[in-house]
Amino acid sequence: MSRMFAMFDRFLGRGQAAVTVPPLDGGLKPNNRLDDLPNGIAADRPDDIVLWQGRPIWSDGAFLCDANGPLMVTFASDITALATHGNRMAVATLQGGIQVFDAALADVTPGFNQTISHVTAMAFAAEGALWFCTGSALYGPDNWRRDLMEKNRTGSVGLADPRSGEVRILRQDLGYPAGIVVQPDGSVVVSEAWASQLVGIGADGRTAVLLDQIPGYPGRLIARHGGGYWLCIFAPRSPLIEFVLREDAYRTAMLRDLDPAHWVAPKYQSGVSFQEPMQGGALKQMGILKPWAPTLSYGLVAELADNFIPRNSYHSRAGGKRHGLTAALEHDGQLWLAGRGCGEILTIDLTETGETA
Repeated sequence: MSRMFAMFDRFLGRGQAAVTVPPLDGGLKPNNRLDDLPNGIAADRPDDIVLWQGRPIWSDGAFLCDANGPLMVTFASDITALATHGNRMAVATLQGGIQVFDAALADVTPGFNQTISHVTAMAFAAEGALWFCTGSALYGPDNWRRDLMEKNRTGSVGLADPRSGEVRILRQDLGYPAGIVVQPDGSVVVSEAWASQLVGIGADGRTAVLLDQIPGYPGRLIARHGGGYWLCIFAPRSPLIEFVLREDAYRTAMLRDLDPAHWVAPKYQSGVSFQEPMQGGALKQMGILKPWAPTLSYGLVAELADNFIPRNSYHSRAGGKRHGLTAALEHDGQLWLAGRGCGEILTIDLTETGETA
């Protein structure tokens, strides 16, 4: 019966076969607030940002950096996620799994009882246990575009003990979990990117959808001071991308025959090459990219209320440059943002915008 309904959906273009995308309205109404910010701190491949010993630090490729430059520790491959708890810091890398460091940045990683790889996000619980998201069982975070276009659902959420090394996988077969935040009651909220939704996972393993129909691919999220959350949406959805995802023959040929730079697929930053697939009068007029043009990249961080409803947001539209925001940190009345697409660490003064509690 379900197969018959799916056939009718494809014929009528409805349900899972629809190519429509939820609009950016209400708390997600487009603006240019990200592009109006002053110049940030230049970085090559900034990805995650956390508070460490009273100051923000972020990953930049295989380096850990702060406002003064790289710290005295480097890794063999790119850092894919960070988390801190007291004097401990967890670092996930593309090739090395999860490592744990003490206050002096000495490696105190336990012998985990199973391999942890392809980590996209981490968060410590109050008692020191480490929650982690594995975006895909097939590809690392550097190959997220292929995972999306192959329509994979192989991600998982697990819990690791950074002292004993015990690892438990609690949820599997998720569509690229890319962000996680721990609730006061011990439950977690996970960004399931390819499903464009936030999912709550209780201590008993039960799940509930908290926010769905997000008009982009949600990534990392953090608790906001005074209540609520900050959510980074690292890439946009569009009718064109939804159409390509449903055209299996075209999509398979595209992945097989074309260079990834030429795919019709979301990315952290677009509009930088004349070889990109989306060009022409529908996008540009007199050499200027229209802010409402369909785009493969976008900049968006959303402020969510306690019930996960968006109530405010900061945008960089199609004609902007500050796309691909992958992480946020609220500290001392400022919101720090990792701009993977624009290669900047940005700061927003929340006291001036009236966003502080």
